[in-house]
Amino acid sequence: MINQDLFTSALIALRDCMEVKKSETLLVLTDDATAPIGAALFEQGKTLAQETALVIMPEREVNGAEPPESLAVLMQQYDVVVCPTRKSLTHTHARRNACKAGARVGTMPGISEEVMIRTLKADYNRIADRTRRLTAVLDKSDIVRVTSPLGTDISLPISGISAISSTGLVTEKGSFGNLPSGESYLMPQEGKTNGVFVVDGSFAGIGKIGEKPIRITVKDGYAVRIEGGREARQLDKMLQPFGKKGYNIAELGIGTNDQAIITGQILEDEKVMGTVHIALGNNMSMGGTCDVGIHVDGVFTSPTVYADDQLLMKDGNLLLD
Repeated sequence: MINQDLFTSALIALRDCMEVKKSETLLVLTDDATAPIGAALFEQGKTLAQETALVIMPEREVNGAEPPESLAVLMQQYDVVVCPTRKSLTHTHARRNACKAGARVGTMPGISEEVMIRTLKADYNRIADRTRRLTAVLDKSDIVRVTSPLGTDISLPISGISAISSTGLVTEKGSFGNLPSGESYLMPQEGKTNGVFVVDGSFAGIGKIGEKPIRITVKDGYAVRIEGGREARQLDKMLQPFGKKGYNIAELGIGTNDQAIITGQILEDEKVMGTVHIALGNNMSMGGTCDVGIHVDGVFTSPTVYADDQLLMKDGNLLLD
């Protein structure tokens, strides 16, 4: 029996965030780990869409790994695709090609029932307004500098790069976003980021960070040193199979969701208002050229953020509201 609160959250996700219409077709693509959430979305989808399909696939090994080719093709044949999966499908060719074919895609990597029930209650219209205002500032800026009490001091050139508003409202043909959401993000100019960032919140594929934060030194757009404890070694081991491209500085993101909290699940953690995340690996979804089968985000707390000379965040307090 489906949890009633989960059932309600599934309705909000499809009706309000994705705006599924009776004339549309809906595909729910999930895996064994997230099958109960997939089932809730499927049941609600049957009441909203003209036709709804549920597909359960094998769990992928890492975030950013492609789904089976047959499912990638299937994604292109539906008006709306929702992907509650353990590993992220956001930064995959399958997702990009589905959007090119006109599908609206909502990805839900690492989603749990608890996270879905709590975060889908947020005011996404307010989050959308906050996110878009932040994006407007980033769009006109040349460089972002981020510092933190633990030693983060990193400069990311962004001149000419368009930021993306992930608002939690995925309503336009060919659009995509996370559910739940709330972040403004972009790729920095390739090969130009320099400095250090210290991750004390969580890391995709690892979870919450323990007593020893992960300290990552960046030179000319690539992580060149990863220091810390067990989690640092785990991150390096995860990236090594992908070679230099796996260490690419792929993304800078700023969270805007006031209902999100750090739980160890990156889907929610990177949306927490008052945090910043930097990702390593694939940046193709943001217009980049680093095509590699991994994309992992590291979230850190209490950052101070400058966009050129404008102070956007002070010690974790977002200065837009």
